[in-house]
Amino acid sequence: MKFSTRLLFASTALFAAFGVCGCKSSDDSTINIGEVASLSGGTATFGQSSHNGTQMAVDEINAAGGLLGKQIKLITEDDQSKQGEAGTVAKKLISRSKVSALLGEVSSGKSLEMAPIAQTAGVPMISPASTNPKVTEAGDYVFRICFIDPFQGTVMSKFAISKGWKKVAILTDTKQDYSVGLTQFFKKHFTENQGTITGEQSYGSGDKDFKAQLTAIKAGAPDAIFASGYYNEVALIAVQARELGITVPFLGGDGWDSPSLTEVGGKAMEGCFFSNHFSNEDASPVIQNFVKAYEAKHGAKPDAMAALGYDSAKILFDAMKRAGTTEGKALRDAIAATKDFPGITGSITLDEKRNANKPAVILTIKDGKVAYTETITP
Repeated sequence: MKFSTRLLFASTALFAAFGVCGCKSSDDSTINIGEVASLSGGTATFGQSSHNGTQMAVDEINAAGGLLGKQIKLITEDDQSKQGEAGTVAKKLISRSKVSALLGEVSSGKSLEMAPIAQTAGVPMISPASTNPKVTEAGDYVFRICFIDPFQGTVMSKFAISKGWKKVAILTDTKQDYSVGLTQFFKKHFTENQGTITGEQSYGSGDKDFKAQLTAIKAGAPDAIFASGYYNEVALIAVQARELGITVPFLGGDGWDSPSLTEVGGKAMEGCFFSNHFSNEDASPVIQNFVKAYEAKHGAKPDAMAALGYDSAKILFDAMKRAGTTEGKALRDAIAATKDFPGITGSITLDEKRNANKPAVILTIKDGKVAYTETITP
């Protein structure tokens, strides 16, 4: 499949005139669904996994005869992991491709670009994995099927406390809304429960040298380090930390979920922990059937982003079936009514703020592989 980007329409007024009409597919034989994903660039493994899961769900429903008498056509745009690009391609999908709904993005920052565009156009949007609370605050056409950072930050704080780690240092990627939010909620719960933050340091996405920040952190003698950013920088941070003689474990969130974490981090990631939405080690028959089907198609086990991409598409299709139409408001109402949906990432019920209340799993790096530790419920 070829992915491309196009220029924005010349004016907001022109977009609004076209965008509001994006509730119908232009081809009577298909239902057009838009997907925005980081298929290249710095967070490409997120977008590639999410896309693989989404496409798998589309292939399954089309093989079963489609939906509402039509086939689903997934139109995917690559935002190249660039800030600003997600909004551009979301406008294109709505105004030119006339999509009935938007799936994506994984990154909270990019979803925050897309959300007001979807809301203004009256096109439902479902993010598989954007955990920053602000995403769904854009309006009632914006949904997510993952837990949010107040829960995820609290989960990791509780885990740290349960391990007896009373002193924690923090490293935050200040260029990412996700990282800033996750740090905020971890810190709040940890300090409210007699934990001590020994030091806070920051960096920006794309940085390569973290030795100054790590040297400052080392001076505080923490029991653990909470690194709330994405896998690409976290892996380098861990390597440099070990070179400086820092031996304590790192803790993080679902932004660590990528094969690159251990490929780049190697032994430096051993014994570190992160929260996530899904474990492919779960013995549930439903999950293991998904794992086998995904592995047969892609030659690798699915990660959480793949499972969330799959679930986001499945929830959209379920809502379309219940609504009996792809008309924007009716579809929006059907998505909002989602209750006890049996997803791969857990039973999914959307609350009044269009967020999912779901358990989190704690994963660890053991012998160079990601291993299940425990499940923590809301």
